Amino acid sequence: MSTQRTAPGGPATARQTPGGSIPAQPGPGEAESGTGTDSEREAVMRNAGGPAHEEARIVDAPDEAARGAEDRDAAGDATDEGAPAPVIAGAGPVGRPGERATVRLRDGGSEEPPRYAPEWLQLRESADAAARAQELLDPLRTRLAGMPGREGGLVVHDLGCGTGSMGRWLAPRLDGAQHWVLHDRDPYLLHFAAVASPRSAADGSRVTVETRRGDVARLTPDALEGAALLTASALLDVLTEDEIGALAEACAGAGCPALLTLSVAGRVELVPADPLDAEIAEAFNAHQRRDGLLGPDAIAAACEAFGERGVTVRVAPSPWRLGPDEAALTEQWLRGWVGAAVEQRPELRERAERYLRDRLAACAAGELRVVIHHSDLLALPGPLGGVS
Repeated sequence: MSTQRTAPGGPATARQTPGGSIPAQPGPGEAESGTGTDSEREAVMRNAGGPAHEEARIVDAPDEAARGAEDRDAAGDATDEGAPAPVIAGAGPVGRPGERATVRLRDGGSEEPPRYAPEWLQLRESADAAARAQELLDPLRTRLAGMPGREGGLVVHDLGCGTGSMGRWLAPRLDGAQHWVLHDRDPYLLHFAAVASPRSAADGSRVTVETRRGDVARLTPDALEGAALLTASALLDVLTEDEIGALAEACAGAGCPALLTLSVAGRVELVPADPLDAEIAEAFNAHQRRDGLLGPDAIAAACEAFGERGVTVRVAPSPWRLGPDEAALTEQWLRGWVGAAVEQRPELRERAERYLRDRLAACAAGELRVVIHHSDLLALPGPLGGVS
């Protein structure tokens, strides 16, 4: 993830303000007394709470979210209504009747707190959209247009979906009916993704959304069987080498393309320059590599993992370019960037406090420009079923 693993303020206190791309909605446990229409409140209740076991929901559009598929308990039993959830080809393997697996790439205990607050994700959404590499879309569209079963619509799995910004960016840029399966371990983020999901594709075709609670582990080709695309944003750099290998193996085994955007590249440019820039950047990059995570090495590792499995990989730059118009994002990025550097190297604290104070002052005065380098990766598996 680019720079911040936990946004300022923390997820427990996160709230949205009206007027943004993400509607103001209550968090888990607050839906009954929160704001929004009756259907939105019901959507929040259906998509925000519940136990940490596998679950699947289908959401047509924000105002229709309450009419999703039935919840499942851990044994896969239907709820009181008794009707099994519809099974969509490509949305994952079916085990017991009505049960579908949650795609996960990492085991995580339910006691682990959420990593991202929706304020941070909303703040960065416009910068992410501007940064993503448009040149990767044409080869992706070409591949999707030639996939068998296209007439039934595309199934897209979005890993670590957060508030659903990837779907809001990509779905309107692709033709044809689409069914997005949004995966995230945080139900608070999933309810935002559900109510703010895109309604239509580039050609006006219908877009539906299904949310599944789960983290990122044990991804297998079976989980992607029949899927047209796997997407993720700012995910690769918080994975380990083994997890990226599992992701590449699953995509290659299922013949499923992957569009993996906004992986941190480890390079930052600030204007005007400061003598401490390089030292802060070095400490931050070391922080990104803690606990076996790949951080800025993720793109190289992903290229190697996909390449070893015969998958064609294209990489394109996707830098954030932040100026006076993005001062709020720059401020929060600076706090997270410097904070992580100091956490990694506590001896930097005194100098870093001066540095941060000066940088924030320049940001507030409209005098600071920052380029934060990322990379996007498009992985296209080899011929499968006559598709090249």
